[in-house]
Amino acid sequence: MFRNPFSDKELSRRIAAVRGEMAARGLDLAVFSAPESVFYLTGLDHWGYFAPHHLIVPAEGELVLVTRQMERVTIENQVRNARFSGHSDSVTPASHLARELGNLTGKRVGFETASSGFTFAAGKELTVMLGGSAWSDISDLTDALRLVKSPEEQALMRAAAKASDAGTMAAIAAIRDGAREADVAAECTAAMIRAGSNPPGFGPFIRPDHRIAEEHTTWGNGTYKDGGRVMLELAGCVSRYHAPMGRLIHLGHIRDEDAAMAEIAKRAFEASLQGLRPGRRARDVYADWQAVVDDAGMPHYRRHHCGYLVGLGFPPSWTGGNKVTGLRHDSDLEIREGMSFHLLSWFTETGRGDFFVSNCALLGPNGPELLTTAPMGPTVL
Repeated sequence: MFRNPFSDKELSRRIAAVRGEMAARGLDLAVFSAPESVFYLTGLDHWGYFAPHHLIVPAEGELVLVTRQMERVTIENQVRNARFSGHSDSVTPASHLARELGNLTGKRVGFETASSGFTFAAGKELTVMLGGSAWSDISDLTDALRLVKSPEEQALMRAAAKASDAGTMAAIAAIRDGAREADVAAECTAAMIRAGSNPPGFGPFIRPDHRIAEEHTTWGNGTYKDGGRVMLELAGCVSRYHAPMGRLIHLGHIRDEDAAMAEIAKRAFEASLQGLRPGRRARDVYADWQAVVDDAGMPHYRRHHCGYLVGLGFPPSWTGGNKVTGLRHDSDLEIREGMSFHLLSWFTETGRGDFFVSNCALLGPNGPELLTTAPMGPTVL
């Protein structure tokens, strides 16, 4: 979160792909507002995205990045392919954007509206200031382009995975009877940073036994005790690319039913991993996972997905925006080489035991590759 991680060749390839899609949609101009999109197209990596950023991409010619004037130095240091247009805090971002866009009469314009950087209030203001120009919603445009990772992106994913493994192993080493939740989280975070991680989009999620079923909460002010369990789910992050993973740790002993569920979970995980093949659909991968569950005598047990695509992400998530592209039972998303996934085999509140394991995987030319490699368990401390 201090430098542009991409080569000029990589950025030019992305801009060309965006312009190709704009041409296919009949657009003269595109305005991107999601932090992930602005970063993907310019390499700007900072925490200033809490305020609106708008990247203007014309069909040809100069790109323009519109945001607060105070970000000038950071943008001059990081952005090489767009002109900076800064505004003071005395004006609204939408009004400055409208002035930069100018007269749009007769132009076909696309706005990335489904993002944290484009509010309802900004949309209303732009509608008044720009008049009746023909607008299109392009919220899906860079999402689709970002699904397949380039070699530069894959290198960042691998670096993030090393940090994820380091954080997981440090957390496991710190968990013991009487250990404070905060100390375990501190050791985990410190290990990830020392292994090269930048601040992740969110987490780490480290939860005690009685809060395992909570999806997005993290450490508290308690202590761990023998006989309990600890949920770990975290992601190292390098230049905004994340490699999530998760483990369920047992203190003192593991119940027989949990040990049995661990074997089911690992078999289901392996089925989904091996199901990642080009040309298949997301629903096929979920079916591979569910088939193991069904064969284990639990046809009633269902999850909303068995994983999701992952990579580039800004706070408050590591999923790449405000939605999740999941490996769901009803998704027809085509699996392609270069996609990266957070694969989850999650079994809680089954009535037959609990277990959880997840890893980051990349679909390469020789098949699926696990990027995170810490032991899958069961781990009993």
